[in-house]
Amino acid sequence: MNVVTNNTEQCQQALNALLEVIDPEIGLNVVDLGLIYQVDFDDQEKKIFCTMTLTTQFCPMGDSITQAAEEVLHSTFPNYHIALELSFNPPWNAQMISPEGREFLNER
Repeated sequence: MNVVTNNTEQCQQALNALLEVIDPEIGLNVVDLGLIYQVDFDDQEKKIFCTMTLTTQFCPMGDSITQAAEEVLHSTFPNYHIALELSFNPPWNAQMISPEGREFLNER
């Protein structure tokens, strides 16, 4: 999992919060699934720019997952505006799952 960021410390805080967002069909969080591509911070404008993906463009839970990600980021950084963008470039694949995610899925 290689999340691009302009602020490593704040990004880690954001990723820790995003661990709470679970893909309900898979049962794994969006971070360990490798769905988070980028988290950038504009402290002057108080904005967070988050780029993420879904396991498929046709994910039936896509709206729920992205809404939950926005809500978690907003609750973690209440003074920031959250700009969440979905991207399917590069398309998600199973190689993006973290070692912790693979272990979780193998235990199921």
